[in-house]
Amino acid sequence: MELKDLFYGIQDFFVNVALAPLDAIRELQDSSWIAANLLNFVFILIAAAAFTYWTLQLKKFDKDEHHNLNK
Repeated sequence: MELKDLFYGIQDFFVNVALAPLDAIRELQDSSWIAANLLNFVFILIAAAAFTYWTLQLKKFDKDEHHNLNK
């Protein structure tokens, strides 16, 4: 087995297996824009929840730091 065969195997895996769901989403775009972008909406919701959690934790940490400095 040559090194070239390894790289062709990696290419074949990603093109035909790992990224196949994204090809299906691309085909879905013509019939339903919302369904095709559902994955993006999910990622946006996850990012918004993470940002909110992070902001609340920073606010709590900042409040604790100010409380400890005033003692």
